[in-house]
Amino acid sequence: MLFTGAFFGFQFIVSLYLQELLGWSSFQTSLALIVIGMDAILAPLLTPMLVERFGNRRVVLGGFAFAVAGYALFLGMGLDWTYAAMLPSTILLGLAFSLGYGPLTIIATDGIAEGEQGLASGLVNTSFQFGAALGLSAVSAVGTFVLGDGESPSERLEALRAALLVPVGATLVGMVIMGMGRGRCTDTSCRLQAG
Repeated sequence: MLFTGAFFGFQFIVSLYLQELLGWSSFQTSLALIVIGMDAILAPLLTPMLVERFGNRRVVLGGFAFAVAGYALFLGMGLDWTYAAMLPSTILLGLAFSLGYGPLTIIATDGIAEGEQGLASGLVNTSFQFGAALGLSAVSAVGTFVLGDGESPSERLEALRAALLVPVGATLVGMVIMGMGRGRCTDTSCRLQAG
């Protein structure tokens, strides 16, 4: 929930930043974020090898670490930022999703009885959707609160930076939760057990 909530909140902030402050079109904004979609290529190629070697939990922790770094790097956004300045964040987030999303779903459903797999899968999907809604709500609330009556570009930029702290914080909390779990590794997976 924290992983997806942070990501959806980040996308919202970046969309506002690029379109309202830098004047980019919707199409340009989507092209700027398309790099994050590298997970569609990397996840099936790279992630299974890493999971086999290190286990799901460690790979997920790596995904969280990349996400924290990507969000934190974007805190430096300015009114004169170029695409090249944003690219490291989007690359890190593509890596984060490559490592995080699949193994998270495996951890959530590993060890569940066959007859309950559908329920477990539904709960995982619901938590991702609920996380997305919470992430959007949280960044909106923080950004609106910090902006107040401000209207200048610099005030709007500061409000977006403050809102971006939500994805950074949520991802750090998720990383701590994953790190505190005790893992029992089998040949190709690491089952997260309550700590």
